[in-house]
Amino acid sequence: MKPALSLILSLGLSVAILAGPAVRGPVLAAGASDTDAERTARWQEIAKSVFGDRKIQPTDTLIQIDAPNRAMDAALVPITLTMPEKDKIKAVHFVIDDNPSPYAAHFTFGPAGDPSELKLRVRVNNYTNVHAVAETKDGGLYEAVKFVKASGGCSAPMGMSDEEAMKGMGDMRMKFSGEAQAGKPIEATLMIRHPNFSGMQMNQVTRDYTPARYINKLVVTAGDKVVFTMDGDISIASNPVINFGLVPEPGKPIKVAASDSQGGSWEHSFNAPSPSN
Repeated sequence: MKPALSLILSLGLSVAILAGPAVRGPVLAAGASDTDAERTARWQEIAKSVFGDRKIQPTDTLIQIDAPNRAMDAALVPITLTMPEKDKIKAVHFVIDDNPSPYAAHFTFGPAGDPSELKLRVRVNNYTNVHAVAETKDGGLYEAVKFVKASGGCSAPMGMSDEEAMKGMGDMRMKFSGEAQAGKPIEATLMIRHPNFSGMQMNQVTRDYTPARYINKLVVTAGDKVVFTMDGDISIASNPVINFGLVPEPGKPIKVAASDSQGGSWEHSFNAPSPSN
């Protein structure tokens, strides 16, 4: 399932909305005072648009969300997705229900991936439920949900000029945690220099809205095997940082290919850590 992205005009602002799997049609307006019933109705509308008639079951075991109850910075909200039964997981869909573009990210794991834990940073535009939907290898869909209090994350200015924000765009770093052992997963942290402009941020000098430009595709490989692919959108925070697990191939590099919504593309290669035995 690969999201295609289209732009619409809403109240004079360019807002990125996913289209197929998409959030089609008007999603119900969100507010901090919304009732549980209103939030449930909104999620049902989003789920119908993204997943069609596929049944989504609640789960306490296949996927779990860790996020702050109240975010300190709405433009930089840390999210941890834990999947204890990792061998069953094919993909993860992450949805921020009340964001202008709710479908934030779609991760599909490959044979070199370790889906046990995934960390990322996102923008949250309003008090909202966030949903993580685990897609299992047998085609099942299982959801976890958490309520997060934050507002204004999608329109928050970056605190610098657009030109400064784009300096070094596409630069990447990767670091590893833990001791590498042959055939065993390790934790990696990928850091990408990219402003991920949402289309809702006002340039503080010109007072114009900066056009949307965000990373919409990531492919990470270890040797000849895919670790994961990610389809992303405006809800991913600027200068993305993603923590993930992978099983490196001894002597073979870890490669990252990234592309953005304005046609930019970058590739970097990193040396995999050598096994200790």
